Amino acid sequence: MVRRKISKPTSCSRILVIKLGALGDFIQAMGPFEAIRKFYKESHIVLLTTKAFRSLGIQSGFFDQIWLDNRPNFWQVNNILKLRKRIVSFKFERVFDLQTSDRSNFYFHFIWPSEKPEWSGIARGCSHRHKNPKRDLMHTLDRQAEQLSLLGIDKVPSPNLGRTRKNKSKFKIQGKYFIIFHGGSRHRPRKRWPGKKYIELANYFFRYKKLRPIFLGDKEDRFSLKGLEKTCPGGLNLCGQTSLQQVVVLLKKAKFVIGNDTGPMHISAVLGRHSVVLFSKESDPRLCAPRGKNVRILQSNDLDQLSLKRVISAVNLLKMN
Repeated sequence: MVRRKISKPTSCSRILVIKLGALGDFIQAMGPFEAIRKFYKESHIVLLTTKAFRSLGIQSGFFDQIWLDNRPNFWQVNNILKLRKRIVSFKFERVFDLQTSDRSNFYFHFIWPSEKPEWSGIARGCSHRHKNPKRDLMHTLDRQAEQLSLLGIDKVPSPNLGRTRKNKSKFKIQGKYFIIFHGGSRHRPRKRWPGKKYIELANYFFRYKKLRPIFLGDKEDRFSLKGLEKTCPGGLNLCGQTSLQQVVVLLKKAKFVIGNDTGPMHISAVLGRHSVVLFSKESDPRLCAPRGKNVRILQSNDLDQLSLKRVISAVNLLKMN
């Protein structure tokens, strides 16, 4: 296939960026979002995402508009046609597919059945296809940077949260604290260190380091900590009570953060917090782990067998002030 000549940034007045989720992937796309915004300073850039990430997209400051995709099933033809009509009518000249999934590939073929915009992604027939055969063996950040380079974007910064960092906390927490993300990956329980071990960890640092443990997560994570006031008297269970913006605020003042391979740990890394991320054999940290100078990765094939002593040692090795 003959590659189309790359349009100059100033000639692309309307650009669509596709990133639907999940949280960790969305956070890791913040660097590419910023790179695209800087490369196309005068363009009108629209982010197509899902409801869960609308506020993050708005507060990033990298987009002119946020459009929502409710991810209709492929047999929900009317909903897909509505999305198609909206996208086609806007006459985008370039699309950056950072989702690179079966769904976004389907959009490439279905939404533009005839004349298509310049497209950066992996869909067959797109103008700037990322065809590296080792693509799936690359870390997410490296893979995205290489994809953007095909369109002349050579400088992709590390992820940052844009204006999201400016929110204020609604919680009045006294003293020093650390944060635990004990949940995540609800459908892949082997990616979780046992909750009872997180309780033991929390009690250790509360008793010996005078650090208050704060548990963060969603509503279901809150239920899994039922009776916390008895098993961990110093703990504070805020699961299900925080927006993503409030999570950011709490993370900024945490002494350190520990959790499973879950989206909020990527936020912690982006904020530069001292972080310990626990991985099992269910996922490969070489491909998807949070990156940062203050991040330590601790991996065990079976997290049930990961000892409390080893985790405490990993935390103590963090160079905290």
